[in-house]
Amino acid sequence: MTTFPTSTFKVIGQPIRRIEGPDKTTGAARYAGDILLPGMLWAKVLRSPHPHARIRGIDTSRAEALPGVHVVLTAADVPSELTGRMLKDMPLLAQDRVRFAGEKVAVVAAEDKATADAATELIDVDYEDLPAVYDALEALESGAPVLHEGVDGYTHGPWPALWPTDFPMPDPKPANQYCRISAGKGDLEAGFAQADRIFEHRFKLPMTHQAYMEPHACVVDVDASGHVDIWAHNKQPHGLKAQVAGIAGIEPDSVRVNVAYIGGDFGGKSSFMDVPLMYFVSKAAGRPIKMVMSYTEEFMASNPRHPAYIDLKTGVMNDGTIVARHARSTLNCGAYAAFKPQAAIVGAGAGGGYNIPNTLVEIDMVYTNTVPRGHSRAPGTPQATFAVESHTDIIAKELGIDPLEFRLKNVLHDGDKTPSGREWKEITAEQTLRAAAEAIGWGNDKPGPNVGRGLSLFDHPTGFGNSTATVKLEQDGTVRVLSPSYDQGAGVHTVVQQIVAEELGLTVDQIVVDVVGTDDSPTDSGVGNSRTTFLAGQAAVQAAVNARNEIIRVAGDLLECPEDDVEVTGGQATARGRGGQSISYAEIAVKAAGQGEPVSGFAEFKSGSPDITSFVTQAAEVEVDRDTGQVSIRKFVTVVDSGTIINPIGHRGQINGGFVTGLGYALMEEMPVSDGHVETLSFADYKIPTMMDVPELTAVYLPEVPSGPTPYQGKSVGETHNPAVGGAIANAIADAVGVRLHDLPATAEKVYRGLKGG
Repeated sequence: MTTFPTSTFKVIGQPIRRIEGPDKTTGAARYAGDILLPGMLWAKVLRSPHPHARIRGIDTSRAEALPGVHVVLTAADVPSELTGRMLKDMPLLAQDRVRFAGEKVAVVAAEDKATADAATELIDVDYEDLPAVYDALEALESGAPVLHEGVDGYTHGPWPALWPTDFPMPDPKPANQYCRISAGKGDLEAGFAQADRIFEHRFKLPMTHQAYMEPHACVVDVDASGHVDIWAHNKQPHGLKAQVAGIAGIEPDSVRVNVAYIGGDFGGKSSFMDVPLMYFVSKAAGRPIKMVMSYTEEFMASNPRHPAYIDLKTGVMNDGTIVARHARSTLNCGAYAAFKPQAAIVGAGAGGGYNIPNTLVEIDMVYTNTVPRGHSRAPGTPQATFAVESHTDIIAKELGIDPLEFRLKNVLHDGDKTPSGREWKEITAEQTLRAAAEAIGWGNDKPGPNVGRGLSLFDHPTGFGNSTATVKLEQDGTVRVLSPSYDQGAGVHTVVQQIVAEELGLTVDQIVVDVVGTDDSPTDSGVGNSRTTFLAGQAAVQAAVNARNEIIRVAGDLLECPEDDVEVTGGQATARGRGGQSISYAEIAVKAAGQGEPVSGFAEFKSGSPDITSFVTQAAEVEVDRDTGQVSIRKFVTVVDSGTIINPIGHRGQINGGFVTGLGYALMEEMPVSDGHVETLSFADYKIPTMMDVPELTAVYLPEVPSGPTPYQGKSVGETHNPAVGGAIANAIADAVGVRLHDLPATAEKVYRGLKGG
């Protein structure tokens, strides 16, 4: 494994253990479900058994009469305003009708969980079944049941600003299509007219769950003065604070989101889920409220990955030059769009990492009577990448061109624009393709029959937003860092620890990182979108530099020398030119505190979307059992364009973890829906990879000079290693036995049917 030289750094690039490791392994880490408050009640939600039905009446009298029950609320007891992260289309509790099986209809608060569970079973709801629609394409057809008649009047924030688009809708607009975004370049019609051959394919991708260990959980306490304390699984606490204040009609300063560990995320822990509803339960009960979803509820009612249809039409010259592409992604968003930070899943744009002069890329978002979808690791891109990279291999085979050569002929280079019209700087797509091909043995003889190799290319930009950091010099000589970035498992606090140690010339053992709640930090974008090291890291760098300048200023006064003569390293400030007289950080902090001037540095870092993206090529070698269709991954290669690596352990963990996420999506994970009901309601039915499924993994790092936007010129890594896995494996299966799958997962049954001509 090749890494970038880090000889100029003392701490950056070192394999430092995770700062939160001891808390998690000893049980000291507190998650939302661990919070216990005096007088706390347990909440339980009654969920609809119907995918689409009118509510004709609700009788809560039996539940209210049950000993130990304090509160029973229905839609009549909470505000009628709709809520949502961007598009506000979801009621707190179902009002006149339910739109998916699992929707919240009523909520109970009781002395204990068992009583709350029993009380929900005593609530009588009179339903009238309504026609329902579950498939996104069927939902667009004339005559399909309409889920949201008033969608055009729903409140929403600004639509996604990353694409040059005016969000054109079809005319007439299909009843259940609430959003279309589109982008492109050139003249699509002229491009197709120029092409020697035109290829069209449709790909179908499944709904999958993030499969985090901790189910959604929260504790909400509204005190007598109206102040709100929240402990939740949420990785974007300032956003949650604003959402609760908005629906409650109170000032944001009245809401505090407290620090809690997050037991796994993978995109799923940024939604508000039950927190706003629990505000009204706590307010009605006059007691703190705890709500923990069961995993059955997780599967039926949380915010899984969007199923999608991807339609690709590509015009190609006989020599393999791609001249035109029309890509349309139709995403099934379920009954509501409320859990998404943008109305559309922008990552579902299926243009690919290729230089195509004439393009139109469209994303359609469609309501259906199924569980509302949200974000899952690299939202939209596993769907789009599987389609694009499978389509690429199909075209190459039809043209009689090697798939690697076909990609190299069309791949993006500096100065090219992506199919959606964006221009990246310092593009490394070709380098990743060549390195992956070499590492997997592309072009070499295969080690046996029914063995195949496949490639898949992907890129992911670093996200944008804002973060802060405060660096304080303590009187024992250690340094305390206050960070608003919550831990969701990716290791951001270890990265911050290393950055501050590097900037102040200390060891990591001398750096303490404290995570602060929303009352103790300005607004922060939170964790997600491959931006955390970029934002929190840059804030930490600037805060450490500001603290170092304060150390130099105070040391200069104490050493009676100009600030330019002060050198700081190893916990000491030394006066050059005065015999090397030194003073320790501890002495500086004590003397400064005595003068009422603690030594600290604060920084807020804000940024738009950087113009550099991270390219990744992944390559698979598989073997297929012709008797069963079983696919075995013999070897898997990831070539990473990641710039400077701050922590090799954490970095490799992201690569390996991303692969396992992609492996599940490629081979086994899916949440089938039957008559509107999710069929996989436990991990007995929903299979995820285990260590027995993980093959030999090879990671190759490009040796070029780093050029990324994160501290010390690193690039994003969190969402780059799962989207291309499915395409690489599917292409390898086709290479091995000639079975071309247009949908995932690539189960043994599907491959077997393909082998038998089915």
